[in-house]
Order: sequence, then structure tokens, then C-alpha cells
Amino acid sequence: MAFGKWIGGYLGWSAFGPIGALIGFLVGAIFDGATDGGTARLSSSGFTGDEQQSEGERNSFLLSMLVLAAYIIKADGRVMHSEMEVVRSMLRQNFGSDGARQGEEILNRLFDEEKRTGRQAFRLKIQQSCQQIVAHTDYSTRLQLLNFLAMIAQADGRVDPIEITALKEVAQWMQMSPQEVDSMLHLQGDSLEDAYKVLGLTPQATDEEVKRAYRKLALEHHPDRVAKLGDDVRRAAEKKFQEINAAKERIYKARGL
Repeated sequence: MAFGKWIGGYLGWSAFGPIGALIGFLVGAIFDGATDGGTARLSSSGFTGDEQQSEGERNSFLLSMLVLAAYIIKADGRVMHSEMEVVRSMLRQNFGSDGARQGEEILNRLFDEEKRTGRQAFRLKIQQSCQQIVAHTDYSTRLQLLNFLAMIAQADGRVDPIEITALKEVAQWMQMSPQEVDSMLHLQGDSLEDAYKVLGLTPQATDEEVKRAYRKLALEHHPDRVAKLGDDVRRAAEKKFQEINAAKERIYKARGL
């Protein structure tokens, strides 16, 4: 059972916390499967200590992504196939078709939880989950989480203003600037205006401010910082890094730098 490995990695986050509470209805089932001699094993035998830690961080990242994705996907009150497919694709790459189905089950139950408790109560749980994420992850990992959430919001070809609000809420709860959201939503743009928004600047910025902003982004978003989270996360970070570089080059060219 692929999902057993998710929980095995997630147990590295002490006392489960708010995220554990949101997925708790599945934690018990995994424990039952493990104690009954089923295939849902919580151990990571055969891995070195460093490998176990990396696997735990990666799986915790994926579970966090699912919890936050539920909030972003339902921000506009609809569950779009294109948004769900972004999540499914990532799960398939990590855990195969079984893992993708189990991940979708988590999402559907999270949607049910939002419906049962109401948007405001669910919002509070997401805020608490973000606080837990801050306590256990570094800034670059949180940036990559936010990047995946932005990709989900963009999956249907447009980003509703209410989705932007939800993204900026999550960014603030994870102790990041809402400006990070604006930057990520313009990564795929090819205009000079988009380039300035990627760097978080206006055309009135000085050359030194442009260089300083680029150096800061390049340092925070370097793919090496999230390599421990798996090849798929690193590839996404590499794509984002290339888009940041492309934005910088458009500005440099326009300014003759």
C-alpha cells in the first residue's frame, strides 16, 4: 500500500500537529494495516539515517502540499479537473497509480471536511497547519510549496481573484511575503512587465536594485536547496530558476546591462 510510506515519513513530524489532525482519519487505518501484517509498513528498513530523513522530509512535503492544495482548489467553490490533474501527476511520479488514487482520496476527504465544518473553520485549520509547516521546514522548502500551489491555481488557464487571495493568505501564514505570489504568477509571462513582477520590482527600480533583487531570488530559489525533496521537486525548482533567469535577462537587455 503506497500510502503507508507517506505516513512513515510523516511520523518524523512530532505529535502530528494540525496536519495530522486533518488527515487523522487515515492515520488510524494505516496503523491498523501495519499491525495486521499488511503491506502498509511504517519502517524504512534498508535506508541509511540520512536517506530516512530525506524520505521523511519529502513525504511530509507531499502531505503538506495536499492539505494546502485542498484550500486553494476550493477557494473559488469549485473543484476543477485541471487543478486535480496537477496534483495527480505529482503523486503518480512519486507513488505510482495507487499512490495517486490514495492522494486523491485524501483531497476528497479534505473537501468533505471543509463542507462539514464550513470555510472559516477550515481556514483556521489551514492557518494552524501553516504554522506547523513553518516550524519544520526551511524557507526554500516553503517557497517550493507555494510554487506548486500557484501551479495548481493556474492549471485551468486563469487565476480567480479569490484564489490569489487564498494564495497570499497561505504565503503570509507560512511567514512569506504576499509579493512571492505575484512573482510566481508571472513566471511564465514573456513581457518586460512580467519580468519586473517576477523580481518584485517596478520599472523605476535602479540598476543596483535590479541586481540585488535577482541575487536574492537566485539564492532563495536555487534547486540545490530542495534537492532532498526528490527529483520531481528539484525539476520543478529548476524550471522556476530558469524562468527567474529569463526574467532577469529581459530586464538586463532592456537596460543594456
